[in-house]
Amino acid sequence: MKTILIGVVAAMLSSAATFAADLYEPPIEQPIAEPVQISEASGWYLRGDVGYAFTNLRGAHFYQGPGRDVRDFDDADLDDTWTAGVGVGYQINNYLRTDVTLDYLGNADFKGSTTGGCGVALDCTSRDISKMAAWSLMANAYVDIGTYGSFTPYVGAGIGGTQVRWDKLRNTSCETADPSNCDPSFEHEGSRKWRFTYGLMAGTAIDLTCNLKADVGYRFRHILDGDMFGYNANSGPGSDKGVYVHEARAGLRYSFGGCQEAYIPPAEPIVYK
Repeated sequence: MKTILIGVVAAMLSSAATFAADLYEPPIEQPIAEPVQISEASGWYLRGDVGYAFTNLRGAHFYQGPGRDVRDFDDADLDDTWTAGVGVGYQINNYLRTDVTLDYLGNADFKGSTTGGCGVALDCTSRDISKMAAWSLMANAYVDIGTYGSFTPYVGAGIGGTQVRWDKLRNTSCETADPSNCDPSFEHEGSRKWRFTYGLMAGTAIDLTCNLKADVGYRFRHILDGDMFGYNANSGPGSDKGVYVHEARAGLRYSFGGCQEAYIPPAEPIVYK
């Protein structure tokens, strides 16, 4: 009898332990989902820029008159100036965007000189002064390399046209040994023509708000050669050999539409079984 009782108690204890194990299971933790971007950045934007332009006139030449050859200016220099522009663009995705820009290059003073005979002496030096301004209309494409914190570096290129506006060129020739002994001054009418232009850009955008970015960068433009001034007093016309423009620029870009935000799915509650 005692043996039977001990066996019954052991069986009951074993059943209780099995029931408790079935009753309790450890909680199953749900993994936390990583943030997911709703979509890539895209949409229209407006831009405005100002800058300082380091100009490099590649040279200038002129026709010396009937029966004479074309010759280069002994010296031809174009002063540095300022630039300002506006544009409208479209952000295609996080890495590619395009825009169309209209830029104005402020008046840059031109100073040139030649040597040779003139009306008052056989050895004369001319002083030629003018100024140049320009409007550029460019179509551009950019690659945004990636975003690092608030900074997005980029590179780009563009093509378009530039209307170069040369002012009248005033020429005064004086005896080299006696600069006070001069011919009467005369003027050549300036030229205004469109020329092919290409550009290369690099810089970085800086997030100010979700819609507004500062843009700091460098742009190189090559304005091709073209007419400079017309014929007068048995000389001319003249032309320049093109202009290199190196620009240090700063501006703002405003994007339309809502701000892009990361979406974090709600975590699943911990389930106890």
